[in-house]
Amino acid sequence: MSNNQSADKGPVLSAPQATEAITQVRRLSDKQPTTFIGRFKENLQFVRGRGSLEISIVLVVLLLGYVTASLISPTGFAFLNPNNLSGVISQSIPVLAILGLAAGILMIAGEFDLSLGPAITFNAIVFIKVSESAGVWVGILAGIASGVLIALVNGSIVVFTKIPSFIATLGMSFFWAGASIFVNGTTPAILTTSRDATMVFLFAQDFGSFRSQLVWLIIIGVIAYFFLHRHKLGNHMFAVGGNESAAEAISINPKKIKLVAFGIFGGLVGFASILIAVRTSSMQPGGSATQDFTLFAIAAAVVGGTSLNGGRGSVIGIIVGAALIELIRNGLLLGRAPGFYITLFVGVTIVIASIFNKLMEGKAR
Repeated sequence: MSNNQSADKGPVLSAPQATEAITQVRRLSDKQPTTFIGRFKENLQFVRGRGSLEISIVLVVLLLGYVTASLISPTGFAFLNPNNLSGVISQSIPVLAILGLAAGILMIAGEFDLSLGPAITFNAIVFIKVSESAGVWVGILAGIASGVLIALVNGSIVVFTKIPSFIATLGMSFFWAGASIFVNGTTPAILTTSRDATMVFLFAQDFGSFRSQLVWLIIIGVIAYFFLHRHKLGNHMFAVGGNESAAEAISINPKKIKLVAFGIFGGLVGFASILIAVRTSSMQPGGSATQDFTLFAIAAAVVGGTSLNGGRGSVIGIIVGAALIELIRNGLLLGRAPGFYITLFVGVTIVIASIFNKLMEGKAR
């Protein structure tokens, strides 16, 4: 009788184990690799998921082709000429990579800023005028502050009015182009202090095999890597760009994150504007001289694996993308290709890279 009653009552639930009895505590960190090889494999998979490894292979193959062609015909294809290498590796690539990082960080957060080119012009003019009147250090601060202010104005319009950033910043690009003419007139702004010892050392110093611009790229690249891939705020940018509603549901403030992304974008553009102004020693108002930087910066980010839809990208990929674009552009110039070939190439590259990124998104999940 008692046995039947026990059976009718079903299984008896035992009390949970006491905390002291639990010998193995499961933590999220337990799943992280602890060996050097394990961490290396994880990082390699992390990079590959965004297409950076594949782009790096293309870059290496291109370099090998350039070196071979230059060895066969040193005068016909002077890629290995020291002046050419210095110009590409220590000047062109660092500037485009910094601008690519600016555009890429903003794209990861889910936004664009098409006023990048005219903003460079305005920032450079502010930097030149303030440097001439108040000194180099004040000019540097003014140039970077100008970039941040422009980006925050653009970002505020986008964030608080919910106008698509593509439209809002396209309109603001004309505004900032006109503002540069309003500030300086139609004549170029001339930087007479470009040969100042401090200015040269900071932004144009030749250390033999490399220049100051390359040093700045390394510094900014390392900071950007740890910010985007190791800091909470960087993770929030990926979350907002990937799914804004889901990010908001876990108490992330999308407006704040996007404004921060715009601010970082502006600071990097402002700094790149200084590098450009010091290298050229002048800046023509109106934005026509810097308009191509908008297209090239976005191309560097997209070629490096940054998604046009937001939420995906990597610092390493963007830098590799910038290097690839500048090397191909240098090859076209050395091959005496018409100027419009470069613009044609960049446009096609953006489309191909966007398709490639779509295919890679499955691997990154």
